[in-house]
Amino acid sequence: MPYKSRWTIDIPNAHLASILLDSPTAPLSKTNRCFLEAARPETHYFTPHDFRLWSQRFAAGLRKSGLQPGDRVLLFSGNDLFYPVVFMGIIMAGGIFTGANPTYVARELAFQLQDSGATYLICAGSSLDTGLDAAKQAGLDRDRIFVFDNTIYDGPGIGQKGCRHWGELIAPIEEGTGFAWDDLSTPEQADTTLVLNYSSGTTGRPKGVEITHKNYVANMLQYNYMASLNPDYAEKLLRARWLCFLPLYHAMAQNIFIAAALTRRTPVYIMPKFDFVKVLEYTQTFRITDFIFVPPVMVMLAKHPAVKQFDLSSVESVGSGAAPLGREVCAEVEKLWPEGKINVKQGWGMTEATCSMLGWDPREKSDSASVGEPNANCEAKIVAEDGLTEILERNQRGELWVRGHNVMKGYWRNPEATKETKTEDGWLRTGDIAYVDDQGKFHVVDRLKELIKVKGNQVAPAELEALLLEHPAIADVAVVGVVINEEERPRAYVVLAPGQSLTAEQVVQFMDGKVAAVKRITGGVMFLEAIPKNPSGKILRKVLREQAQAELKQGATAKL
Repeated sequence: MPYKSRWTIDIPNAHLASILLDSPTAPLSKTNRCFLEAARPETHYFTPHDFRLWSQRFAAGLRKSGLQPGDRVLLFSGNDLFYPVVFMGIIMAGGIFTGANPTYVARELAFQLQDSGATYLICAGSSLDTGLDAAKQAGLDRDRIFVFDNTIYDGPGIGQKGCRHWGELIAPIEEGTGFAWDDLSTPEQADTTLVLNYSSGTTGRPKGVEITHKNYVANMLQYNYMASLNPDYAEKLLRARWLCFLPLYHAMAQNIFIAAALTRRTPVYIMPKFDFVKVLEYTQTFRITDFIFVPPVMVMLAKHPAVKQFDLSSVESVGSGAAPLGREVCAEVEKLWPEGKINVKQGWGMTEATCSMLGWDPREKSDSASVGEPNANCEAKIVAEDGLTEILERNQRGELWVRGHNVMKGYWRNPEATKETKTEDGWLRTGDIAYVDDQGKFHVVDRLKELIKVKGNQVAPAELEALLLEHPAIADVAVVGVVINEEERPRAYVVLAPGQSLTAEQVVQFMDGKVAAVKRITGGVMFLEAIPKNPSGKILRKVLREQAQAELKQGATAKL
């Protein structure tokens, strides 16, 4: 039998905005702050009332400009004070939000534009050249490209290179006030897609993950419920302050720093990008109470010499997600505070589950690398290699399958990929290898799927292999993930064409400009006579991963 959550909560059918902001006209605070620009928090911030009004004005403006229900709007930008406004305004207007990694090159952005069918591109001014190139490749007219920045906080914005400023999509205050979004109060209405968060799934090119209002509402309530089990939850809420440097185009940041934060009325200080020393500085200055980190940042917290130069005494909890983290690092982090104050806990989730699926009861202590147990209303099971047999024994490894209201609707316009990943009765095949220990806690230990997790981002080997094979000197190639200095990185195994020569440095340089930084070959390049494959021609990645581990032990380190 599947492992079912110990908890059950009510998950209503409703528009996400109704859960986060009550209604279009309900009284909201005009004094408490919900989103603040970390660099200018005293002058650039939103109260819940302001945030709702800005979002309503943007929604009204989008509708006025011709946005139809279900139209996709793509935001290509790093974090910004107005990022949550764009997110919320699009879904208030009945559109579908999709955010792209701000480090994408034009080829990658063009793919997401084409695949999503976005009819609007809201593009950071600093990335406009990339946006224009991508739009040209995707066939998107320039009059549908809008320059994005936060200058409208202080006054009118200015367009660039023939593109209008996104402020032209912001309706006047009188038009935005009271703008009413649909209530979505039936199960069918709540199944409306609100966001396409792109994921590589179990393999291949990125796919748009359709997350519905029901998915989002469920996962936000599940996340908050787990936190509410803390006996001091009410007092903690009064003190709570969060710092957001995780990218808001990603499911994890959206669910935690937009949705959960708004319902808890927790102030969020938004950073435009990750800067570890700034994280420490802002923690000290703003008295940040909760660290919501990913493994590479946890490693820095454990090892960076600057940590001891700052006062982190305001921190009350430390959590990690997006990729596995060794217990040894967790223990090192805990030593930064008085004994017993901090217990680092890990959670598990994936884009296809909206965000989180497994987590910890805050009343319990974690002394392992476990990712906890199923969220409220969720269930999980371990399945054998045959894809049919459930493994009932404890401490036996198999593929982790999960099910709940937060599991995606499916992959955008990709029924085959959906069928491969989600069963007809709602089980999500995660592609992760896991087991359940004697205490009923889940441990995620490996991946069936081929994805590489680089700084919490999904990197599909097949995409990198296809690009490398464009090089005339490369006859065959395989890419696998290797762990160097506690971080997973892509490593290329290259077979040269007859009579050709190539250095590792030249292979690395070939990828420059073709992919975002997280997809570059930073784990080294090794040359082989042949790529190991099974009789059907499938790359034996497990063999190559084992070979990579042996090479690293022998000192064959990455050539960058």
